[in-house]
Amino acid sequence: MGFLASLCAALAALALLAGPAHAQDDARKDEEGVGFRFQILTGDDSEVTRRIAEDLYKRLVPTFAGFRTELAQRRRMLYVAIGPAALRDAVARRCDCVVISAFTSSQVWRALTDRTPAARAGLLTAVYAEPAPADQLRLAALLYGRPARVGAILGTDTAFLRPALGSEVEVQLFAPGDDINHTLSRMTRAEVLLAMPDGDVYNPENVRNILLSTYRRKQGVIGFSADMVKVGALATTYSEIEDINTQVAEIAAAFVVTGELPPPQFPRYFRTLVNEGVARSLDVRVTDAARRFSHLPARLGARPAAKP
Repeated sequence: MGFLASLCAALAALALLAGPAHAQDDARKDEEGVGFRFQILTGDDSEVTRRIAEDLYKRLVPTFAGFRTELAQRRRMLYVAIGPAALRDAVARRCDCVVISAFTSSQVWRALTDRTPAARAGLLTAVYAEPAPADQLRLAALLYGRPARVGAILGTDTAFLRPALGSEVEVQLFAPGDDINHTLSRMTRAEVLLAMPDGDVYNPENVRNILLSTYRRKQGVIGFSADMVKVGALATTYSEIEDINTQVAEIAAAFVVTGELPPPQFPRYFRTLVNEGVARSLDVRVTDAARRFSHLPARLGARPAAKP
């Protein structure tokens, strides 16, 4: 497989940044009459989306089978929006409902919800598609055996993530039309580049240069997807479909009990993938603690997340 073909696979996570034009309802209309008070909204009928919806449906049914009208919740319908197109559809609906978004990046979530009226904003929440920056930074420390010097490139649409990175991360800002090589050359102190799913920065025109340039400088890249690691990033934390769906189901179950939604959040459950070949080339000695760094749902026999 050529580099460009591999690169397309590496950017699979960025497909979440756009999504198809129209959403479909997985409304389970034949079962709504028996007390289920949720709908799963999808933006396409792909195999992956069907897998997500079917797994999520099984997780939600036990909770909503017990949803009774005498509970205190004023909102009687909960939508789970899978992907950006479904989220766009859910936000546009005029309904007495709440929305949990999943499999959409924080950048796109913000773009689709930032003009939502305040009264409506409190009825929306999300489990973002990309890894939690805090987990990625802990992984970097585990890989290097100490707190590593980390840099990150943020575009205009991801600058809001700056506080989540902490003061120890060297941040370079990138605007459309900027030269990515010039931006990378300013990041002289960083041993590691923390990649964020920003379509202005990490696109097919830039990713090859980013991976090659950081490799020549002996800088590891902590990617934002498993596919990115497969084509040259050093490592990443990542979440399986079942991990994200578990978190969504937990949020929904808490809503049934309390009638409240938490703020949008990064994935809680994750595993780690390391590119061992890249690690050897960078003289990074990968320990078992780094390889096993994870936080898994209890039903999978979760291990406590390793500490750097």
